[in-house]
Formats: sequence, structure tokens, C-alpha cells
Amino acid sequence: MPASPSTARAINDRHALELLQHEGPLTAGQLKTMTGLSRPTIADLVERLQGSGLVQVVGEAGAQRRGPNARLYGIVADRAHLAALDVRTQSVTVVVADLLGARLAESSLPIGGDVDPGPTVERAAALVQRTAADAGATRLHSVCIGAPGLVDPADGELRNTTGLPAWHRMLVAALQGRLPARVIVENETNLAAFAEQRLGAARDRDTFAYLWIGHGIGAGIFLDGRLRRGASGGAGEIGFLPVQGAAAMPSAVDCGGGFHSLAGSAAICALGEEYGIAAASGTQGPAAAGVVRAAVAERRDDFLDALAHRLALGAAAVASVLDPGFVVLGGEVGHAGGEALASRVEERLAAISPLRTDVRAGALGGEAVLSGALLTAGEAARGELFAGAG
Repeated sequence: MPASPSTARAINDRHALELLQHEGPLTAGQLKTMTGLSRPTIADLVERLQGSGLVQVVGEAGAQRRGPNARLYGIVADRAHLAALDVRTQSVTVVVADLLGARLAESSLPIGGDVDPGPTVERAAALVQRTAADAGATRLHSVCIGAPGLVDPADGELRNTTGLPAWHRMLVAALQGRLPARVIVENETNLAAFAEQRLGAARDRDTFAYLWIGHGIGAGIFLDGRLRRGASGGAGEIGFLPVQGAAAMPSAVDCGGGFHSLAGSAAICALGEEYGIAAASGTQGPAAAGVVRAAVAERRDDFLDALAHRLALGAAAVASVLDPGFVVLGGEVGHAGGEALASRVEERLAAISPLRTDVRAGALGGEAVLSGALLTAGEAARGELFAGAG
């Protein structure tokens, strides 16, 4: 059964908007060529999209010919604004961007370890509103919050996980109540994996495992182009993974005896002390990143081999169950280790697993969470606005 005229128009409008998003400004002639639509259909389409406020004339293509076909049409970037939050145990970072993802303002708020949740939430919520004002965003359309812990796949709420500050869940609830925007919550590691898949080391990979190595450790799993969250949102919680070499077994409320005890920031710093390696000066983020960066700069093969052995234990467990064929070492520590660490993990993994698995360093480091949150907010906003165009 052929599509109705209104359905066909909606499909054509959405296709044209996606082309303008990915390719940048285009002429009507270029849209005609790329879509295969007739010239009259393209003329009607452009008129509809201009009337919707999503597309405008942004210039002219070529100096030799003038007229309607020489006009360049582009998406109105300030039609809606996005916000991305990276909520850590000791900080909150906010980025506000336009509809196309161009960053307009960014700010951070350090948070002490022992804080009163109420005032902390007020300061963090005010930070979001102030950053939006600095960006000239009169209305936030979509906001994505990246946070540690489990996000319930049934209702999208951040679960009350043992060990996380109380203000995390309170902040999410406060923003959902105050902002006239769609608020999305996602696990930080999943967002980082999404960013590496779109922008970084896993670009164009449909299946891979992403290991976040920062203050803590976790995994993001992409299979056949889809992020897998698991039945309870806990897919990738490998900090609880029992591994050889850990001092004790983990428990349901404490990952101290699991993989976290070998590959978390504190464990890596302790390993650095054993090898006489201190964090490089000026280190930002987890201290472990500074230790690894110093080891790479000093070419400390002994330390890097020992750390690679630890990381390979977790990677081997993931590979044996999922066979992703590709593992990204992400977060601040994976980025600091670069290919010097990744190549060692790949070599060690090949020695203990029969499954061929390439290992690469993440390209985005700790920035991956914000980038993933911004991508997620952008997809949500454009999906709604593009669907209602015309």
C-alpha cells in the first residue's frame, strides 16, 4: 500500500533535514540530486521547512549563477538548545550547545567529598541554568545527564545504588522538575562508549566492548550496532567481576574484591608506588591517569606490562562471553596509556584467550562522557523536531 501524501511529505522532509545536518548547507539542486526527488517536490519541501523555522537561507553557492537554485539552505542551529551534564562523585560539568551540537558555553563545579545534599543540588541546578544563560539559550529542548550507577531501563530513572552520593539522584529529580526540557539520564560509561563509536576509536564499529578506566571501572557494550544495557541496566558492571589476583571476593554491595580492586584508580596508583612511579605534575582527573602518563613518558615497560596483565583479565572475561572482536580502553587512564598500553593488553589477551580481539586506546578520554551526553541530547531534540517539521 503506497504511503499517503502527508506521510510521503514527512519522510521527504526528515530525509532532507538529516542531509542538511550531516552534509551542511546545500542548494535545492544538491538536495534534488541527493534525494532523487523532482524539482517541484524539492521546491515545496524547502518552502515547508522554512515555514517550520528549521531551515533558512544561509548564503549562495557560486558567483556565476544567481536564483533560487543558487541559494544555500541550512538548519537553523538556534532553533533549539541542548545541555549535557557529566556528574561525577566530586564534580559536575555542564555544556550547552545548539541544535547541531556546536558548543556555546561550558562550566564546572567542584564538590567536596562530605557534603550536604540539599545545598549541593541547589548549586548544581543553578550551574545548569547559569551556563544556559551564558550560552544565550532561552529554552533548553533536551538535556542528557551522564552519571555513575545503574539507570533502570524500564523508567529511565537513576537507581539508588550503594556507594553513590545521595545528591546524584536528588539532582536528577531537581532538574526534571525545574527545566522545561526533556531530561534523559544515562550511565556515564554507556555515554562514553557511544561517543567513541560516533567520534573516536570505535568509529563505524557495530560490535565492540568499551572499558572505562577512571576513578572506577566499567564497560559499555555495543552488539550489532546497539548499546546493550541488560535486564536491570547493569550490563558492563565489571567492577564486580571476580578475577584472579584480587584480595577477596566482591559482594552485592561492594566491588572492593572484584576487578575494581585491580584496575580502579586507587589500585593503579598503588601499583605505581610499587614501581616507584608518581603521577605526572598538573594531572587532571583521576590520579591513576597521571601515573600511567608518567610511565609512558618514562618508558617504564615493567609497570605497563603489569598493568596490561591486570586489564587483560577483565578484557578476557568480556571477550569470552561476548566475543566483540574489538576492545577500546577508554576513560582518562585508557587515554593516558595510549597505544603503549593498548598494544600490551592486546598481546596479553591473545595469550590467554582463543578469540581474536583487537585492542585500541580511546581517543576521547574523560571528555567522552560529555560528548556522548551531547550526542544523545541532540538525537532526542532533532528526532522530535524533525518528525514534526513541515
